[in-house]
Amino acid sequence: MTCAGSSTPVHGSPECFRCTNRLARDKITLTIVPAIHILNIPASAPFSLKRISISLGIVCLLFSACLAPEPDRPNILFLFADDQRADTIGAWGNAGVSTPNIDQLAREGFSFLSNYNMGGNSGAVCIPSRAMVNSGKAYFRVQHDLNDTVLLPELLGAHGYTTFATGKWHNGPSSWLRAFQHGKAVFFGGMSDHTRVPLQDLAPDGTLINDREEGFSSEVFADAVIEFLRTYSEDGPFYAYVAFTAPHDPRQPPMPYREMYYENLPPLPLNFLPHHPFEIGDMQVRDEQLASWPRPPALIREQIAEYYGLISHLDTQVGRILKALEEAGHGENTYVIYAADHGLAVGSHGLLGKQSVYEHSQRSPLIITGPKIPHGSSVALTYLFDLFPTISALANIPSPIDLDGLNLSRLWTGEQEKIRDSLFLAYTDVARAVRDNRYKLIRYPQINRAQLFDLQDDPDEMQNLVNDSSHSKRVEELTTLLVEWQQRVGDTQSLVTESIDTGTLNIDKLERSPDRWQPPWIIQKYF
Repeated sequence: MTCAGSSTPVHGSPECFRCTNRLARDKITLTIVPAIHILNIPASAPFSLKRISISLGIVCLLFSACLAPEPDRPNILFLFADDQRADTIGAWGNAGVSTPNIDQLAREGFSFLSNYNMGGNSGAVCIPSRAMVNSGKAYFRVQHDLNDTVLLPELLGAHGYTTFATGKWHNGPSSWLRAFQHGKAVFFGGMSDHTRVPLQDLAPDGTLINDREEGFSSEVFADAVIEFLRTYSEDGPFYAYVAFTAPHDPRQPPMPYREMYYENLPPLPLNFLPHHPFEIGDMQVRDEQLASWPRPPALIREQIAEYYGLISHLDTQVGRILKALEEAGHGENTYVIYAADHGLAVGSHGLLGKQSVYEHSQRSPLIITGPKIPHGSSVALTYLFDLFPTISALANIPSPIDLDGLNLSRLWTGEQEKIRDSLFLAYTDVARAVRDNRYKLIRYPQINRAQLFDLQDDPDEMQNLVNDSSHSKRVEELTTLLVEWQQRVGDTQSLVTESIDTGTLNIDKLERSPDRWQPPWIIQKYF
């Protein structure tokens, strides 16, 4: 089986060495839907047209590498943290947390200082965030299980990349199996005790095997990718996806990281409150139950200490991975991407979780280093799902045409100072927000409340200007922009309700209970 007019084996055929594993796992096609998406064929099109698009999509995605010589392509190493706030990196201004290895990435590479997750359509914000990262689409346009779209690693694999994954995949086994050719210590859940993460490996026959629990999560995932880097010997490039579960709770860093910040407890965030000033609609989600109401300041400082301990321990594993990358001889031809799926409150605004549209919960780290990436930074408004077209461009591979993400390379080359004028944020039916380069408007549709913050003068979002008459025109303009964004991404949530509920909060009625993953010492200490 060869390309027409060529003796070169078709990419995807049994004769193509790059596809051996993919064929063993029924990966000769990327699925019907991605083919339709890539060619921009409407879902309502006649079946005959879809059949044509399927064939053409397979040619475009799988056979293109055989129709023309492939350029030398770089390796890509994606390090993905879980629940890490953007302000928890030493090089980004937090002198109270030790992150020397992430700091080194920031010193060598390019930092995106205004990077965001779009939000979440469930309390488990991790799920839609990861769906967006791997699809390049807004969460209104992609299913959580990712079976309706082409995935970034899937696309890379179709163009000659060896794809490997370890760590958290919160979007179901079927999409993971479609996306990766190799995998070790994979976790198909959302959270767990860091010392008891359920893990599986990918066998050569395409099945998931070796159900087990072993070690501390960050170390186990680092060990898996280090083994991959040290043993990788194929001629082509690799894409390695390392999805940590830290610093997501339980806040149980291993010794000595557990004690690392206790002696000098980190300060409370500047926007600490004993409780949120009003009921926003999701005040008893699991994350919010990790401390009592009102929030005891000393307890919150201890939780921040443990949170920082998880981050510092994660940073150590990042250092181990980067060292293995260099020792294996891959350093000069590898792009390293460091990011997190979203932020976390940890006491800000009286909240603990990520189930809001405040800056602390939806802003996240993003750093890219590698060949020809200059040292620098940008405050341009970016999304995590911009990584799909950005990585595709780094790999010299055309992206599907139906992505919501934008190529970030224009920022570090200096071609553009910004790639979008505003951002849209959302959380379930609880909140909608829009921000431009200075102001941010938040609407709470269920209780007819609104907030306006001047992020330039008030980056911690503490002074609500929405009822200030001098800002009435700005509120009107941002409301119009918010509606435009809703239309653009397919959000049908009404911004007003007939409800008379004003969001009055009664903390005495809020109940707490530990989830099953909290270890005994955490339960004893905080419950």
